[in-house]
Amino acid sequence: MKITETALSGVLLLEPARFGDARGFFSESWNRKTLADQGVAYDFVQDNHSLSAAMGTVRGLHFQSPPHAQDKLVRCGRGALFDVAVDIRKGSPTFGQWVGYELTAENGLQLLVPAGFLHGFATRAPNTEIVYKCTDYYAPECDGAVRFDDPDLGIDWGIEGDAVLSEKDAKATLMADFDSPFIYEEIA
Repeated sequence: MKITETALSGVLLLEPARFGDARGFFSESWNRKTLADQGVAYDFVQDNHSLSAAMGTVRGLHFQSPPHAQDKLVRCGRGALFDVAVDIRKGSPTFGQWVGYELTAENGLQLLVPAGFLHGFATRAPNTEIVYKCTDYYAPECDGAVRFDDPDLGIDWGIEGDAVLSEKDAKATLMADFDSPFIYEEIA
């Protein structure tokens, strides 16, 4: 497993090895021991799988606040998506900054988005499936969102035309009106 650090401390890009032949490929997408040996140790308790029928669907920018904050490991099962993490840890030197990566069924890349970051994605192909692991269970009372098109964030989603949004995402708050529940802790 190749692990690449991103410009945001804690957000990692994972590239599992793929072994292919005429039948297709095999890939180990998560192995607790292999990753713990490389300093990546998470206890995932829930797997989620979503399908977005239309290209240009945006889901996010979402977070789950303490005491049920979630770390997420996101991959694309079918199609293509642009996956984004935004630092919302108060006091972080990268607060409000974002990174984004193209995750496709073909490239097999995964994005590890720790608690303290907004997460969202835009589909780049019809019928895109997103599969992701979470370190805490869904808790509706801790669920929150920030506008995907917030001008203060300036995320280039690469969408042509209008984004396909849920009602929740269309009504999400702006970053300027958002009081983050996350505090940056410097690693010694």
